[in-house]
Amino acid sequence: MLKDKNIVLGVCGSIAAYKSATLVRLLVKAGARVKVVMTTDATHFITPLTLSTLSKNPTLVDYFKADTGEWNNHVELGLWADMMVIAPATANTLGKMANGLCDNLLSAVYLSAKCPVYFAPAMDLDMWLHPATRSNVAKLQSYGNVMIPPGNGELASGLHGEGRMAEPEEIVAFLEAESKKKLALADRKILVTAGPTYEAIDPVRFIGNHSSGKMGFAIADELALMGADVTLVTGPTAQVSRQKSVKRIDVTSAAQMLDACLAVYPDVQAAIMSAAVADYTPVEVAGQKIKKQDGGLNIELKKTTDILKTLGEQKRTGQVLVGFALETNDEEMNAISKLQKKNLDFIVLNSLNDEGAGFKGDTNKITIIDSALNKTGFDLKSKEAVARDICNKVAQLING
Repeated sequence: MLKDKNIVLGVCGSIAAYKSATLVRLLVKAGARVKVVMTTDATHFITPLTLSTLSKNPTLVDYFKADTGEWNNHVELGLWADMMVIAPATANTLGKMANGLCDNLLSAVYLSAKCPVYFAPAMDLDMWLHPATRSNVAKLQSYGNVMIPPGNGELASGLHGEGRMAEPEEIVAFLEAESKKKLALADRKILVTAGPTYEAIDPVRFIGNHSSGKMGFAIADELALMGADVTLVTGPTAQVSRQKSVKRIDVTSAAQMLDACLAVYPDVQAAIMSAAVADYTPVEVAGQKIKKQDGGLNIELKKTTDILKTLGEQKRTGQVLVGFALETNDEEMNAISKLQKKNLDFIVLNSLNDEGAGFKGDTNKITIIDSALNKTGFDLKSKEAVARDICNKVAQLING
């Protein structure tokens, strides 16, 4: 959620400033670009050099550099930031922020910031409970600033109670949750299927297909980036999700994939069924490896349960169901037939006749056909870009 975000971190004069080093490290590890602004008092608790080293950016303290006279432009910093985080935020700084005082670089950046501002209070219990502090916090919240609640425990004075700064891990989790709220699919539950299924012939051999799972995994990752709570049911594949929040369920056969989908489907807002599920499975599975013999080998097959059709029959009002059609001939006709028979909201059509489309590759070329038979064609793109197009369409349908 914080990847590629520009974050200004304000550090004030509190013993909790030592936690800022860990906080900077965690933000950078999460993929954020971090610039630190310190108050003069904060430099007594942790050095600017420490935070510069961890953030990979100069740490700013004063309005200008005394040796060169160069101005540290608070306006540019305020415009650069996607979010501003003040941690620790002392009672003194909270008072300045609440009342528009501007006697140091940090308060000047705050007054120039156009982005969301978060503050993590850090002070002793009596200071935290003082009516002036409570008033300043309430005023800041009325401005739209967001408080990261302080923790309860032993304080620097030896007292026990509320007032200690939230732990760096808690602050990062809070910021990620806040960022997620603003995304198009925040907290929407979505099911994705990916990869092939393997239908066992004997303990060694199976019937399968060439699906790599790349398209389904790209969709799951994109949905997660858009804030969705994603469950990915995948057949055998070497693919790995880039987004740690994706919940993965590994299956092998079509029957196992059906069971996994039915367990999740009632609770999701959308299902994107990109797996290449086997249409047939052996009637009987040999208990031992079938030995090579003279002549041919006949294997009796039976139809697998149509997962997409089953979900289409169970689809409730407001649920979005998406299918895929990989065709070799009569592409649009076959795709439209599948769209209508299986009660889909839209179908993603690609053709093996299009160069760069289909299994295993890193690109795809699709046409989206919706339930009103509106067709939207797309150029050949990377599977990540194709996933973005598909997920944007899902978001439009979910959000009306």
